[in-house]
Parts: sequence; C-alpha cells; structure tokens
Amino acid sequence: MWRLARDSRTLDLNSSYSYLLWCRDFAGTSAVVRVDGEVIGFVNGYLRPNQPDTLVIWQIAVSGEHRGRGFATTLLDNVIRRTGARHLEATVTSDNDASIAMFRALAARWGAGLTGKQLFSADQFPDEHAPEFLFRIGPFVSVSAPS
Repeated sequence: MWRLARDSRTLDLNSSYSYLLWCRDFAGTSAVVRVDGEVIGFVNGYLRPNQPDTLVIWQIAVSGEHRGRGFATTLLDNVIRRTGARHLEATVTSDNDASIAMFRALAARWGAGLTGKQLFSADQFPDEHAPEFLFRIGPFVSVSAPS
C-alpha cells in the first residue's frame, strides 16, 4: 500500500508504519486487490465514530499499469457492501479529475445522491496543499450495487 501511494505521485504519502497499522486496525473497512500475488490496488477507510453508517475513504490507489480496468470500482463496491454503510465520504482536490469521475460514477451506479463542498481551504494546511473538497454519497438503499 505504501509503495502504491508513493508511486502514485498524487496521494499524500503517510509513513509505512501508518499503513501497517491501518491494515491491522481498519481491515474491515479497507481492501487490497492482487494480481499474480502482487498488491496492485488498495482502498483504505474507516467508519466515522460520530456517524457509524458513514464510510470515509481515506485513500484509493491502483498501479499505473492496471488503471482503467475497474479495480478501483470493485474495491469501493466491496467495502461498501462489507460495511453496510449507508453513506460514503471522500475528500478530493479540484484537479483530481479521475477521482471526481469515479465518485460521480459510484453515486450513479448505486442510485445515490452526491453532494460536494469545500472541507479544508489551502490556508488551513501548514504546508503547501490544495483545498480539499468533501464528496458525500448516499444514502445507499441496498447493500449491493446494481449490475
């Protein structure tokens, strides 16, 4: 997971230790996909403590050579089903067209509403970071995405 995040050159890179802890403590709200035994994609998330029906997606990544083949979609659908979440939240920078399109498609696929608003402005970050926009998708009416 750490290598995929690093190699993406778009995700905020957390410490390798944090990814190990994530796998231990949030395995039920995260997933990986392997091809020939190699991890080529992951999604990590958590259920919001004050809104336990809301799945927050922290990061999602698929290796460059495997993008565009539906792995991210499969990972998200799998975690939504496993958690029984009724809503999904994710933050995205305005220049991340691929993620924005993916979350819009997810809302359409599940027949769920989508709202968006700025969550954090650039001046709230102590380093140079673009504003983060919060997408909220839901409610999901069933625990299985339409085919």
